[in-house]
Amino acid sequence: MTAAERTVAGISTGQVTFRTLSEQVLMPAEVVVNAYQSANVTTRITAQVIARHARLGDVVDANQRMATLSSVEMAEAQGGLILADSEWQRVSSLGKQAVSERRYTEAEIARRQAFAKVLAYGMTIDEANQMLASGDAALATGDFDLLAPQQGTILSDNFIIGELIEPGRVLFRISDESTLWVEASTVPSDLTEFEIGAPVRIAHGEDHWIEGRVVQLHHQLDETTRRQGLRIEVDNTDDHLHPGQFVEAEISTGEGPTVLAISDDAITLINGAPTVFRLERGNEFHPQPVLTGRSAGGWTEIRQGLVEGDDIATGGIFHLKSLLLKATLGEGHGH
Repeated sequence: MTAAERTVAGISTGQVTFRTLSEQVLMPAEVVVNAYQSANVTTRITAQVIARHARLGDVVDANQRMATLSSVEMAEAQGGLILADSEWQRVSSLGKQAVSERRYTEAEIARRQAFAKVLAYGMTIDEANQMLASGDAALATGDFDLLAPQQGTILSDNFIIGELIEPGRVLFRISDESTLWVEASTVPSDLTEFEIGAPVRIAHGEDHWIEGRVVQLHHQLDETTRRQGLRIEVDNTDDHLHPGQFVEAEISTGEGPTVLAISDDAITLINGAPTVFRLERGNEFHPQPVLTGRSAGGWTEIRQGLVEGDDIATGGIFHLKSLLLKATLGEGHGH
């Protein structure tokens, strides 16, 4: 197979070299939401749910309507704002010369407080201004919308239409899953020279790794296991991971010995034995069984079967394996 043919087939090659393999620790871990990119949607007042505008699993934008609620407290606050605004308009039109300074100040403060109250209860500034601009007391219905405080995916929505919601009750939980955390733990001795920002590999599925970095080290050991926790941040824009998944995290704790090593991707199993495809006589690939040793960081030690400087296939291994299988089947039919 010429170099041009290898390129077309997606086969890459490399030389076997000596490499220092770092010491690795594999830890059990769990994927959790990034709390710094998550939010709860709740109400500050007792209210009844009268409409739902979003559901579990929906991706919402910031300030998107989530649910409509109705509240006696909100109705009273809206009515109070209309009255306070009316009084303020009357006093301010007369001016300080026509009314006492005390009455002028009290009217202004009362209007500001009433406006702040409806905002705190759940109205938006635009909604409050529109209600005041209309001057219609019939708009003080007590209805208001819960809005998404951020962009993200709805992870929970535990309520039903008509339910009476108490203050602080979480109706929706939203999280931006483009970045997730992985919570892992190990014995403290593994982390003595570990630093924030250190790279970590997350094992997800068979032979699939996701790169991450340590963002926090816990300063308190788990009282039961006596293990030290660490928090890993991973880019999840491809949506491979989801909160609640159990994974494994691999961290480097220091450099190990220098050994003959090749990329994990270069090794395949043929008849149950680890095998690589060695390039011989310039353009022929031949399967070469190898005896492997320890693995770390995507590299595997080779104890027998190869020597330094050997050219081997490092990519397109499946294609070479398919060609070998076809050749083997062809020989079998020839007998």
